[in-house]
Amino acid sequence: MLVMKYLILFCLILTILNVKGISPLENNRRTDLPPNNSGNKGMVWITSPESNILFQPQRFSFGSKSGSTVDPVILVDPTQTYQTIDGFGNCLTGGSAMLLHRMDPQSRHSILKELFSTDGNSIGISYLRISIGASDLDDRLFSYDDLPVGESDATLSRFSLDPDNADLIPILKEILSINPAIKILGSPWSAPTWMKTNNNSKGGSLKPECFDAYAKYFVKYIKGMKGKGITIDAITIQNEPLHPGNNPSMYMPAEEQARFIRQSLGPIFKSSGIKTKIIVYDHNADRPDYPLTVLNDPEAAKYVDGSAFHLYGGTIDALTPVHEAHPDKNLYFTEQWVGAPGNLAGDLAWHVRTLIIGGTRNWCRTVLEWNLAADPAYNPHTPGGCTECLGAITIDGNKVTRNPAYYIIAHAAKLVRPGSLRIGSNTSDLLPNVAFITPDGKTVLIVQNNSGARKNFNIEFKRKTVSSSLEKGAVGTYVW
Repeated sequence: MLVMKYLILFCLILTILNVKGISPLENNRRTDLPPNNSGNKGMVWITSPESNILFQPQRFSFGSKSGSTVDPVILVDPTQTYQTIDGFGNCLTGGSAMLLHRMDPQSRHSILKELFSTDGNSIGISYLRISIGASDLDDRLFSYDDLPVGESDATLSRFSLDPDNADLIPILKEILSINPAIKILGSPWSAPTWMKTNNNSKGGSLKPECFDAYAKYFVKYIKGMKGKGITIDAITIQNEPLHPGNNPSMYMPAEEQARFIRQSLGPIFKSSGIKTKIIVYDHNADRPDYPLTVLNDPEAAKYVDGSAFHLYGGTIDALTPVHEAHPDKNLYFTEQWVGAPGNLAGDLAWHVRTLIIGGTRNWCRTVLEWNLAADPAYNPHTPGGCTECLGAITIDGNKVTRNPAYYIIAHAAKLVRPGSLRIGSNTSDLLPNVAFITPDGKTVLIVQNNSGARKNFNIEFKRKTVSSSLEKGAVGTYVW
């Protein structure tokens, strides 16, 4: 009888743990919504590395405003409005596409639906960055107009998207079949080698006499992708233009980028009827003078939509002065890696606090993590390319493991849909947060506990409050 009582107690404990979503298995992430038996009005999705809670939903309810509390209050103010959000996502590198394409069709479609669908069990990635030609996370070096040494092709008669037909284009088409509204940003790591001063994939600069040919290269690319049913919403002119040590890469100082836009790219986009946005810089926040140099050139700036940033140098608050100098131009955050082997507690806290919250509070319309997928050995990559870039997912044949960037992006992408408007909320070092109104009128608040211990707090909205708490390092995305 005593054994039976202990057995019943043990089963009860397991049931409670399961209801709370505490599971040691990463792939047992719960995404179904708990039953609403009490008229609850809101939901919070929580990731807490302390308890191994991985993006799991719980109900909550607002009540009348409380007159006395010792807990901090996050006041969400919809009367303060800022920028519109284009989306959150990752960089679909050629290597990511190759690994996805090699999965069996059923396994591939299942993970793509989980990543890109807006259904209940998905995380709803809404924005992708892809490389124009090879990035350093392709399995080989290529452009769309590769020629023998000593030859050139000013008319681009030998331009071809064939290198992308093997993996990238089929995967993009499948993603578009799942989410036709997803936005795509294209970024080149290098011009074709015959256009460069050193005739090499690594380093060198764009030859001045090849400005027009390179501008036509972008037009050919955008029209070619459109012909395959893939709309390129925006392009950056050069990935990391101040880092010529990657492979591929190309050095392009700010004055040269401004000259290329005003002299060649802007005019040919206009004459060709290209509506794809032109975004400048696409490098670290430690050099805001770079995009400002381009934007301060009126003949270049008239063709430019905005500026893109990474954060391998500098601080995220350096972006706001760029917005203040040119409030008519947009800001985008387009890349940040998670280094292998990854650490969910540290990576989740830093990336959500600094990028999801910090990036959007500093006017970014997008926040993109780096590579979507890699294999268990962090392949593929080019010779000299990144050897420790941990994908948002690891693909080992048909087996998928979800990594920190998966959860980082999930906390924004699933609920802060494209067209959402950032609104006001008071913030602090201990409870950094950011708030939005979605296109369907819901309010979303993303909070990260940066206090080093469990933190109780209140959320106030239109004179209603709800009490909540997060464990140290945890992230909560609240929606009501």
